[in-house]
Amino acid sequence: MAASRIVIENCAIATVDAHDTEYASGHVVVADNRIESVGAGPAPARQAPGNVVRRIDGTGHLVTPGLVNTHHHFYQWLTRGLATDHNLFNWLVALYPTWARLDEPMVRAAAQGSLAMMVRGGVTTAMDHHYVYPHGTGDLSGAIIGAAAEMGVRFTLARGSMDRGTSDGGLPPDFAVESLDSALAATEKTIENHHDASFDAMTQIAVAPCSPFSVTTELLRQGAELARRTGVRLHTHGSETVEEAQFCKELFGMGPTDYFESTGWLGSDVWMAHCVHMNDSDIEAFGRTGTGVAHCPSSNARLAAGIARVPDMLRAGVPVGLGVDGTASNESGELHTELRNALLINRLSAHRESALNARQALRLGTYGGAQVLGRADQIGSIEPGKLADLVLWKLDTLAHASIADPVTALIFGAAAPVTLSLVNGRPVVEDGHLTTVDEDAIARHTRSEAQRLARIAEQG
Repeated sequence: MAASRIVIENCAIATVDAHDTEYASGHVVVADNRIESVGAGPAPARQAPGNVVRRIDGTGHLVTPGLVNTHHHFYQWLTRGLATDHNLFNWLVALYPTWARLDEPMVRAAAQGSLAMMVRGGVTTAMDHHYVYPHGTGDLSGAIIGAAAEMGVRFTLARGSMDRGTSDGGLPPDFAVESLDSALAATEKTIENHHDASFDAMTQIAVAPCSPFSVTTELLRQGAELARRTGVRLHTHGSETVEEAQFCKELFGMGPTDYFESTGWLGSDVWMAHCVHMNDSDIEAFGRTGTGVAHCPSSNARLAAGIARVPDMLRAGVPVGLGVDGTASNESGELHTELRNALLINRLSAHRESALNARQALRLGTYGGAQVLGRADQIGSIEPGKLADLVLWKLDTLAHASIADPVTALIFGAAAPVTLSLVNGRPVVEDGHLTTVDEDAIARHTRSEAQRLARIAEQG
């Protein structure tokens, strides 16, 4: 059977390939779920009209790879706007008692809200680090995966866990944590039931104990062994705050990076969120081992964590992607704003104006994210044979009218509207609106579930 093709023409294109190839006016041809061709000028004449199911005039637009989100906590959608003047540890202590009352309907609603905001803003691959599993609250992982499938987005669930409660020196309340054995068993079951290792997989699973201050050393060690035995990736929080570094030195006698290395948590199959407080030795270790970083600039600023040394990481060969982080520490919940914030915030560091440029920021949000998730051969750049995850950004309105360079317009300018977003060759956004779900219904539902969670938390 002949392939069904979508042809996009007359648009600027930033491929984000190894050479940063760009076209001022070019074409992209999608055949079924793959990119068939990309280049300057009109699409090749061999694309017979009978095989083309849709032809799009992209005048005034920029096509980029779909954005890849590498760190998030969907459940936090229900607690946006709370504890707004706290640092990380105080913020966690304030919100853990509420998060511990989550149930399956709440988690699904929160996933829908978080996904909707990201997808309509250009995200084609999302991830969720979910680590709060209160006893007897249903199939939370299944609820999150179901919401992503309904949205039509490519998705990685980092099945998190916590087994160090307050009585063991951790931050979460004891009733919010799992036992070591139950956490490992539930994680392995999630891998068995949901992980797809194929080239065009829509759902993948990672092993993701929460953080050094909420899990035991044994959970980290056995979690790493589980991930490598089952062939999935590893994810956690690392070096986010000064307080975390102090915690590790007091409890383990070493800093976070050395502690992670001692538990098997450095390697090309690992990525960590934040990594704000890293010295030269830490960055060298990440570069040497290929350990990835999810850079979350807005959340780092919201919680006063600091500025991650992203330029130094990139120079050391560390894979770096972008993350929204949970919407209780980034209330906008949009990744395309992180492109701009990553560039601007990193220019406040020692590197100043040479820290990042527009094209480096775009790479962080696309190919860098694909590297971090272990999918750089499949997504993250516009190249023949890769999966058709693409975004068509509208840049001919007042917001960008006087910016000549389209990549500069996208990164430095106001948030650009999304005219079309494809995942696996299928539209998930048309003219700024989601195609697979009712946005207004999601807004009403998530508001209702947030109110229900607040009532339950008040009752204690």
